[in-house]
Amino acid sequence: MFGAEIAALAAAATWALAGLLSVNPVEKLGSIAFNRIRMTLVAVMLIAYTTIIGTWDTIHWNQMNAIVWSAMIGIVLGDTALFIAMRRLGPRRSGILFATNAPMATLLSWFIFSEILSWPELIGTLLVIGGVMLAILFGKRKDQIHKWESIKGLLWIGVIWGLLAAAGQAVGSLIIKPTLLEGADPVAVSAIRVAISAVSLIVVGLLPIQSVKPLGKLDLSSFLQIAGSGLIAMGIGMTLLLYAFSIGEIGIVASLSATSPVMMLPILWIKTGERPALGAWIGAALVVIGSALIFLY
Repeated sequence: MFGAEIAALAAAATWALAGLLSVNPVEKLGSIAFNRIRMTLVAVMLIAYTTIIGTWDTIHWNQMNAIVWSAMIGIVLGDTALFIAMRRLGPRRSGILFATNAPMATLLSWFIFSEILSWPELIGTLLVIGGVMLAILFGKRKDQIHKWESIKGLLWIGVIWGLLAAAGQAVGSLIIKPTLLEGADPVAVSAIRVAISAVSLIVVGLLPIQSVKPLGKLDLSSFLQIAGSGLIAMGIGMTLLLYAFSIGEIGIVASLSATSPVMMLPILWIKTGERPALGAWIGAALVVIGSALIFLY
């Protein structure tokens, strides 16, 4: 009954876990090198899975243009920008910036698909967005000194990268929406999108530009973290999100999937041993109330 909403929340949970798995290898290898390795691994996983379940025939050649553009904007641009923001601002701050993809997608969906939300759904969506923002903005106490709270470089540059990541996610989701509505299998679509992204990032890595080269050497620990992050976020999370988009309204699905930063707070507490501030938990409560409004109406 609430398949799209449940899938969107499940996607948010996978991204919260995968985001924390990504922090160390992103710092070690750099954002572009990390994303290149991750996309390559995930492409192999998804292509193998799609071949086994035999859903390639749900995709038609006339849909490839949308799939390619969705991959380039949503993954190559969006994901790479997100990891650049994460490397500069840490997982918590990059999370709040990425959460703005929800209002971006909602606004664009009104213009493009004429999606109209009922008042309870609209209020619920706004509560979810507000809760996410509150949870991240007030998720730090003064006595929290973990390295994930430090800022590298200029703050405004990190903010721009975070907003660019959110815009890429929103636009990429809107581009792929018609393809999913036509019956294309979300896993097969994910496989093609990720494969296109992997090839694009490999080509970029061949360019004689130092900034696209790995900052450090890939060791076994980093490889396993990248593989785990990719499988959880792209293999499972992105497929869940595409499934949710295929059966639900973009604004609601985008808002629920934006709860990932809230879900990240208790994981951060366990990982760092530093309890998030009261504002973080109030924000989480708003997210729960907003989600309930969306579910009930």
